[in-house]
Amino acid sequence: MYRIFEAIDKIMHFKTVSAHCDIPCGIYDPHLAEVAAHTVIRMDMLISDLVKSNDMSPDGRNKMIRYTMIKEQHAELCKHEVRIIWGDYFKPEHAQANPELNALVWDIMKAASKAKQSTNIADGEALLDKVNKFAEIFWKTKNIQTSRVKAPYPTEKEIVLPKL
Repeated sequence: MYRIFEAIDKIMHFKTVSAHCDIPCGIYDPHLAEVAAHTVIRMDMLISDLVKSNDMSPDGRNKMIRYTMIKEQHAELCKHEVRIIWGDYFKPEHAQANPELNALVWDIMKAASKAKQSTNIADGEALLDKVNKFAEIFWKTKNIQTSRVKAPYPTEKEIVLPKL
């Protein structure tokens, strides 16, 4: 396939283009990262309940595997969403105005990895706290005020919402 395009390029002389991000759509929102962090906490809650019940039946083991798998997927989703916003949306002037930004992203990556490695609810809560701070910085760069409210999820933890 590459050789075909190379041959066409020799005839057509394609112009080289570039973009500042993967798809310059201008649609960025930290909401998915926040929901993913809540999901990590919820899966840890369900794992804790399952351990307390001492259910070693095939159904119990299946639940444990599924809760763990979902927790891992959502911790990775959280990392993915934060990386996309950090890499594609934030500009040097955003980092200059928010000097904690780069360290916060680093901390989110580490917190998500730690949350994947453990079943400690506090690790998921630490991840959520960092992601909420990230969301506040994100909305601040758009000059949009935020509020922290109790999320409508079984975690009963906070979520950062833009005041629109």
